[in-house]
Amino acid sequence: MAYQATHPPPPKLCGAPGGPPVTAPRIKLRDGRHLSYKEHGFPREKAKAKIILVHGFATTKHDIMSMTDLVPHVVEELGLYFVSFDRPGYGESDPDPKRTPKSIALDIEELADHLGLGSKFYVMGFSMGGQVVWGCLKYIPHRLAGATLIAPVVNYWWPGFPANLSTEAYYRQIPQEQWMLSVAHHAPWLTYWWNTQKLFPASAVIARKPEIFSRQDLELASMAAEKSEDRPPATPQGEFESLHRDYNVGFGKWEFDPMELENPFPNNEGSIHLWQGDEDVLVPVSLQRYIAQRIPWINYHELPGAGHLFLAIPRNFEQIVKAPFPGKK
Repeated sequence: MAYQATHPPPPKLCGAPGGPPVTAPRIKLRDGRHLSYKEHGFPREKAKAKIILVHGFATTKHDIMSMTDLVPHVVEELGLYFVSFDRPGYGESDPDPKRTPKSIALDIEELADHLGLGSKFYVMGFSMGGQVVWGCLKYIPHRLAGATLIAPVVNYWWPGFPANLSTEAYYRQIPQEQWMLSVAHHAPWLTYWWNTQKLFPASAVIARKPEIFSRQDLELASMAAEKSEDRPPATPQGEFESLHRDYNVGFGKWEFDPMELENPFPNNEGSIHLWQGDEDVLVPVSLQRYIAQRIPWINYHELPGAGHLFLAIPRNFEQIVKAPFPGKK
């Protein structure tokens, strides 16, 4: 019984007997896994800039790509090509039991090469997908034309944080989420058990507890839920290799500290942008401000009154998309 409690059932692989169907194009990666993707905007061959979008927690390539529908005039004006993909274990992409910040950065590089995006491309990630962008800045900086982190999830155990600052931010989370974060960091082998047992409250984020949202977020989440009713589900292959794996990777022990990264654009040939709402309940603004202070080459944009889901507001997403291309048409 103990073994069953701590070992999740195998994922239901897309395209396998008994598994969900494959409905979108996929590439085969270096290790045999498949990565599902979706394209939008200008044709690759004619686009002035190519942007890879990285979705957040409990969502898919369809959700992040839907944001581009908010700004069709900007896509047209700047000649933008977008490609989004299902992160490993989500949607129609195969799980990666060995997933790390490095492995997903290499997945992104491989996707870009398969699609012929050229030697340089942009990455833009939201929430847990924003955290993925740190891995791109570490492991494939030579491939980036620019990068945008939108409310990127922060790991409270990154060594660059002063202990008192990260501890204070950690205890601002509701107790239910504090316990979940501690399990993911200190005992990742118990993450599946923690989210399936009935003795203690499990992840507040997975349960979408109202307490984890700002007032603005509650309004935006309701609107987003209505728009996403017809989209494919995020976790058809199971929650362990998607949601639980996100916790273990995002809040586990990292091989590097983002605050120690070197500027990938020492000659200002590109730019890095970090966007944060000052009323974000999920991602503490105090830690994001500290990161911005530690990394002088980050262009930090703080939105007053904004929560975690501010990119769903058209004027905000327009600013975000335009920021890497000042003065260009």
